[in-house]
Formats: sequence, structure tokens, C-alpha cells
Amino acid sequence: MIKDVVVNLSAADSEDVLSNLAISVANLFEAHLSGIAFAYQPEFPTVGYGEIPTKYIDEMVAESRQRAAASIDAFNEATRRAGLSASSRQVEIDIRSSGDAFARIARNFDLSIVRQVERGHATASDSIPEVTLLGSGRPVLIVPFIQKGNLKLDRVTVCWDGSRTAARAVADALPFLTRAAAVDVLIVEDQYVKSDEVHGANIGHHLARHGLKPEVRRVVAREIDIASAILSYAAETSTSLIVMGGYGHSRVRELILGGATRGILTSMTVPVLMSH
Repeated sequence: MIKDVVVNLSAADSEDVLSNLAISVANLFEAHLSGIAFAYQPEFPTVGYGEIPTKYIDEMVAESRQRAAASIDAFNEATRRAGLSASSRQVEIDIRSSGDAFARIARNFDLSIVRQVERGHATASDSIPEVTLLGSGRPVLIVPFIQKGNLKLDRVTVCWDGSRTAARAVADALPFLTRAAAVDVLIVEDQYVKSDEVHGANIGHHLARHGLKPEVRRVVAREIDIASAILSYAAETSTSLIVMGGYGHSRVRELILGGATRGILTSMTVPVLMSH
């Protein structure tokens, strides 16, 4: 059950799209929606740059606060027009801590919504998707930076490999799956395997017991990686939401993601619900 959703509003130039999609999710589940915008405190190296003028630092802080406040104002107006139960908060934080901070916040919600990092357009919030996935303990809905409209559930593709994280993702995605017009269970393999057992049949039966009618699909990817196979399938079938487990771990401040997870986060073209 999804009744409490949080969205990160700190990604540059994406507030309208992200807010509108988050509002569509909250409306779908009749959930409360919280918006978080970070105002960043800049950090400078202490060696080799001399003393940074206080006026320059103050201007950077003021600009960051203004951007966060503008995001909050736009979010508040959008949720008001939608007649949605909502709240918002502006949080001041040092620039390196936004991922950890949002992950901690997300632990208090059923679902968090974040934006995909846009290649070539670095922002202070770039660590948020990965750190939230690995550190929140909650499902994360990641929205591609090319997203144009609200969340649709015409066809949901569940990526299944029998792993713990895949099982967790299926369980977390059930509120979405039960509202989907069609559900595919996608199994990506690197070679044909002859077997009397239909791989994925058990998870298909499990979903059927929840009232779903999933189609189990098997794709053999010999010459492309798993992420590319998933995205190709999504494009061919007009998938509107991908569900998958997110693999990886953190070591000190270094994030180490699995190849498929990294590939999807980099090249996704539709929203992806991930669980770790």
C-alpha cells in the first residue's frame, strides 16, 4: 500500500515534469505527497585557492536558497491546483551530503521519486538516485530526464532473474502492477537453455494469485548487455514502466552498482521502479 510519497525537487530544470509526475502517482494511490528541495552550502578546497571572498560565498548561498524556494513555490501551487494532500520542506545542507540526506528522509515514506541524472549536465543532486536506491530501504521511482507526461501504466515490464532484489522489487511494485492494463515478466538470458521447466513460471503464478494475468517473456541477449536488452524490449512493447531489482553496495563514499543497474540508470527512456 502506498500512502506516503516523497519527491526530490532539487534537480535543475526538471521541477515541473517531476512535480506533475509525482502528483499523478499520489493521485493514483490517494497518497500524501511531500516535496523536498535542498539549498546547498558550497564547499571549497582549502589548499591552493587562497581565501574565497565572503561576498562570493554569500551570493552562492543566496542563489541556491532562491532556486530551492522557487521549486517549493511551484510544487505548492501545483499540488494546490490538484487538490492533493501535500507538504513541502526546504533543507539547507552541504553540497556533498544531499544523497545521504535524501536517503534518510526517504526511509520515512512508502515511495520516493527522483530524477535520472542527465549526462553532461552535472548538478549537486547527481548522487541522489543511487544513494537513495542503496540507502533508503524503500522503493525508488526514477524518472528519465526526457520524461514528458505523467506516469502511465498501460504496460508494466517486470525484470525477473530470481534474485532477492528482483523479489523485493516485485513485492514493492504490486500496487502499480494491480493497476496496470498489462504486465509482462521479462527474463533476459545470454543463451538458450533447454529445460522442461518454464523459467519464470513460478513468479507468473504468484502474480496470477494477486489477480494479474502476466505474460512471461524470455529474451536471449547474446551480443548486447542486459540493460540494452531490457530497454530494447521496453521500446518494442511500448512499456510505460519498468520494474527491477537494483544491485550494488556502497564502500565508504564510493558507490558500486551492478552493470544492469548502472546501464538502466544511464540510458533509461521510461520511468523505472527499483528496489534494493
